[in-house]
This record gives sequence, C-alpha cells and structure tokens, in this order.
Amino acid sequence: MGVDSNWIFEGLYAPEDGSTEFSGGPGIGIRGESGGKSTRGRLEEGTVKKLYVVCALGALAAAGLLATGCKSAPELSKETAQSVIQAYYDHQKPAGINITVGDTGLRQGITAGYWKLTKVYPNNRWADYTLTPDGKKVLKLSDSGDVIQWRPEQDNPFSMVIVTTTANPLRVKDIQEPQDETLAGVTTAKSVSFTEAVDFKGVPQPLQDIAHNPGNHLSSHRQADLSYDGMNWTVHGIV
Repeated sequence: MGVDSNWIFEGLYAPEDGSTEFSGGPGIGIRGESGGKSTRGRLEEGTVKKLYVVCALGALAAAGLLATGCKSAPELSKETAQSVIQAYYDHQKPAGINITVGDTGLRQGITAGYWKLTKVYPNNRWADYTLTPDGKKVLKLSDSGDVIQWRPEQDNPFSMVIVTTTANPLRVKDIQEPQDETLAGVTTAKSVSFTEAVDFKGVPQPLQDIAHNPGNHLSSHRQADLSYDGMNWTVHGIV
C-alpha cells in the first residue's frame, strides 16, 4: 500500500471523503496521513509510542494493586511456632496420664497409701489390691473399678495401667527450626519438629515417681504442619 511506517493499526480507517481524520469508533479521533488513496492510514510513530507508554503505566498500576492485595507471610520463629502449637494443644480436651504399674510401682502405691492388699490367692502369686479413699482421689483404674487384680504368670512380669484424675493438656518442648513445607491446597506452609510431653502439673509426687519407672511412655517426637491464612499461622495437622 506504499505505507512506510512500521506501526499499523488494522482497526483505524480513513473516511471516503479523503479527510485526514481517522476513526476507531465512537469517541476516537486520530490524525494521520491518507491522501484519500487508501481506506487504511498510518499513525505517526510518536503517537503509537505514547499509546504504549500509557498501556505500560496501566499495567504497572494493575500490578501494584495486585501486590498490595497479597500480603507475604511473616517469618516463623521457633518461639512463634511453639506458641501456635501449644495453643492448639490447649484447645484440645485434656486427659489424664496413663501410668503403667509394674512390681516396683505396685510397692510404691502401697507405700503412698493409694491401694492396700485385700486378698491373696493359693498360688501366692495372685492377689487383689483395693483402692483407698486417698487413691480414688488421685487415680482411677483402666476398667473403672476399684480393685486391682494382680495376676502375674510364673516367671513373666506383670503390669497394669492406672490413669491420673488430674487432666492437663500435652506440653510442647524441644522445638526445632521451622522448615519450608508443601501442603495440598496451601500457599504458604512450614513444618516443625518437636517433642510432645505429658504435663505433671497438679499430679502428686508419688504418682510422678511411679510414672517415671521403666515401661512408661511420657513423650513422643512429633511434626506439626503450619499454614499461613493471610493473617495468622495456624496448625494444619500434627503427625
């Protein structure tokens, strides 16, 4: 068409009367060079550059709005992670501590006045121990009764389980540095290794001593997955 410009808009047309007004639709008027010889015209390069600048500024402004609408997650320190995980445990229903009682614990319970011998069987191995009023205040049996049925077999160790009446949430300790984590459906996540331990607050010392005998499991290694919801870190799950 003899147009020597590198900038051509396909949607802008010159009128049939040969005027130099280009129209791209209602409210649009751009002056170009047509000479009445063509239904298409070329725009001055400076005009197109100005349009590109306007478009670029609009794109930057839109990007700025998007950026201000998305807050990045704050750094997750060990202290903050511990606080978040502990708050999660504090909102769970507290439970008594399961304590395994073997031969040593049985004797400790008698000394503490928690139970007393009430029956010995002919084989001199089996016996019944009844909880005392003091014992009922601080512990209960796993079968909800008040008689310990001590039934060891010959040459085999025997144990039974009691539960403290004092119930506390589990405690979070020995927390490690948070690590980046990938969770389905979560934009920002961290994983944190820690130790989950029973809390003996309010538990009488004799029961604590029995709980620290071999065979008792008072702590576990856990991993918490934390997610950022745009405002706070929350516990996504614990394994």
